[in-house]
Amino acid sequence: MGIFLFIGVAILSGFLGGKLSHKVKFPSVVGYLIAGLFLGPSFLNFLHPQILDKLVIFGDLALSIIAFIIGSELNFSNLKKLGKSITTIIFSESFFAFFLVTIGVYLLTRKLYLALVLGAIAPASAPAGTAVVLQEYKAKGPLTRALYAVVGFDDGLGIIIFAFASAIAKLIMGGNSKGIIEKAIGGPILEITGSLILGVIFGFLLGFSVRNLRRKGDILTLSLATIFILTGISKSFHFSLILSNLTLGMIFANFFLFANRRVQEVLNSIAPPIYIIFFVIAGAHLNIKLLPAMGLLGLVYVICRTLGLVGGASFGATVTGAPSVIRKYLGWGILSQAGVAIGLAVLVVMEFSPLGSEGKALALTVINTVTATTILFEILGPIGVKYAITKAGETKIS
Repeated sequence: MGIFLFIGVAILSGFLGGKLSHKVKFPSVVGYLIAGLFLGPSFLNFLHPQILDKLVIFGDLALSIIAFIIGSELNFSNLKKLGKSITTIIFSESFFAFFLVTIGVYLLTRKLYLALVLGAIAPASAPAGTAVVLQEYKAKGPLTRALYAVVGFDDGLGIIIFAFASAIAKLIMGGNSKGIIEKAIGGPILEITGSLILGVIFGFLLGFSVRNLRRKGDILTLSLATIFILTGISKSFHFSLILSNLTLGMIFANFFLFANRRVQEVLNSIAPPIYIIFFVIAGAHLNIKLLPAMGLLGLVYVICRTLGLVGGASFGATVTGAPSVIRKYLGWGILSQAGVAIGLAVLVVMEFSPLGSEGKALALTVINTVTATTILFEILGPIGVKYAITKAGETKIS
């Protein structure tokens, strides 16, 4: 069957799933994910692994557009109102999650290297789920601005934490220590710096190219071309496509305000089906058979990560005097876990499997635990976002 049949069925199923989800007061994203779960190998196997491999391009496409939209919401003046609280919140929620998961896993397993690796993956969030829910409910307000900022930037810090923690884990396991620390410092710094530089360059290129255009078709064409080229270059150099496109959107929004509004308008007109197929594919990748295998280790990871993110965000907001809605609810809006966490888990498999039987056992434990817990966090995360913005009174539709 042609690939277009699978794409069409995925979009239609996601659309219907989103409508049903909305009827029971859940975000549409939950319906998209559940539709994908039923179409995937866990149930109907309509979207089987070979098809999912061919549809992977939609993941990068959607993430790039979502990252650009998140960046375009990060207005310098709004961030200035939040002040140092955002930086403090990002550091506190990331490190609280890291330390709590590390402590919890160590107390359970008595394996410090395993605890460090799982702890280092815990801060990674999924900006796509959060951003799409904020857009669906037309959320506006201080909590919404804080959520955009936190999910936009905490993955950068998460990558740095992972690099250092995994390097220490290798040293504990007795691996070859030559160059480990240098790689831990140099790799993430290069990835983050390169992503930021690319985003700044392309932000100004897009701004100067689009600011005098009036036709929506021309604006859409140049905008998508810029996002696609930036994404392609980022992937070629192993930079973060999320961070580079987020920086692109941020530069564009702050230096080309009027043009940014027009670009947002045309992108929003084509975004819904892209979002639907992205989350349906994400749902199809979730293997529900892994849930029973999650066991006590997965339960400890889920509880400690949740407490770390919620408690850390509240602590950071409290010590900096952030508004009460941020103190009370921000942590509930950043629970989603997906692509970055899975990517780090795959990296663990690649880097630790060659380190003998102990390394292979660690790699298997990490990839199974993270994949299984992602099923829960992908469903609970969007629900948490809706809960947070509803409690804060920042939604415009119910």
